[in-house]
Amino acid sequence: MFTKLKSLLYNNEVRAILFQVLAVAVIAYFAYQAFDNLMLNIEQRGIRSGFGFLNDEAGFAVNDNFFLEYSPASTNLQAFYVGIVNTLMVAITGIFLASIIGLIVGIARLSSNYLIKKIATIYIEIFRNIPILLQILFWYSIALNALPSARNSINFFDTIFLNSRGLYLPKPIMGFELYIVLASFVIGIVSYIFIKKRSNKKHDETGIKTNTIPHFLGLVLLLPIVAYFVFGAQLEYPALKGFNFKGGVDLSIEFFALAFSLSIYTATYIAEAIRSGVESVDKGQKEAAAALGLKDSWAMRLVILPQAFRVAIPPIINQYLNLTKNSSLAAAVGYTELVTIFSGTVLNVIGQAIEIITLTMLVYLTISLVISLILNTFNKKMQIKGN
Repeated sequence: MFTKLKSLLYNNEVRAILFQVLAVAVIAYFAYQAFDNLMLNIEQRGIRSGFGFLNDEAGFAVNDNFFLEYSPASTNLQAFYVGIVNTLMVAITGIFLASIIGLIVGIARLSSNYLIKKIATIYIEIFRNIPILLQILFWYSIALNALPSARNSINFFDTIFLNSRGLYLPKPIMGFELYIVLASFVIGIVSYIFIKKRSNKKHDETGIKTNTIPHFLGLVLLLPIVAYFVFGAQLEYPALKGFNFKGGVDLSIEFFALAFSLSIYTATYIAEAIRSGVESVDKGQKEAAAALGLKDSWAMRLVILPQAFRVAIPPIINQYLNLTKNSSLAAAVGYTELVTIFSGTVLNVIGQAIEIITLTMLVYLTISLVISLILNTFNKKMQIKGN
């Protein structure tokens, strides 16, 4: 018996499993002790626990509210939802702008034109090496001082107004007419995707490329516009009342300062990822494109960039995640995203740090995992088949 036990202990696989079981047991023990000590301290100090506070009245106003109905009489749970929406608005806007700027600057870094190449290099070296918090404060100060007051707003067709407090846009009024417009927009997107897939299939089979831009303009843009005028969807227009505009959609200057700062900062890293991806493409691919008579712009679009993205996407995913998490710096300019509202104001009022911080971390974790899932799926489709 002792000999068999000894032989098992000298078995590498058995010892590996044993050490892993012991490691898990030790970690579980310390985790249990920490949790038990935490609950004991909470009980001794009479601190309220649980998530019942989510149904309590919030009692504070929120400056930025895009879609959800909210007032000081709303619950902490509604404030939590508003914080999530505001965070997503900054993240989505920042990712969109950073991708466009990063792509343009990354390609400009490889330009044969000396001036364009140097301008792109200077942009990257400046904005990449200044802390993002300082950039947020800088652009916020610039926006406040450069834009006019509410009474002297920059006016676009008497429907859109821009001033030092933000951008004011017409707001769609929810109703049957608006649902028809939204439905036509969704139908247009689905139809265009179907047409695009058929076009790609035809190109693979026959080599004939179909221009789908008119289909996009007609289905995705023109169809909703026609539906809007035919069914008469109503809009709520912003109007100057007192010292500020009322009605419509208000995109605060804090939102713009934060989204713009995150975009130009993150774009520097995306540009470098694009540049490295383009440089990783074999020189023979570029020569083959030139031999086929493709212009440089078409060669870049059809031959080089699709291959470059296979290398660039993994680091770009990291930058998207960093941008989303850096949105928590919004407190510096007073933009009311999740951390400012929930882990700031609600935490100061309620005091249940464990529950509030845990919920906030779970939201950021979920957003990051969704972004990773989407881009990893896209990256997998971009990989060369058979690898």
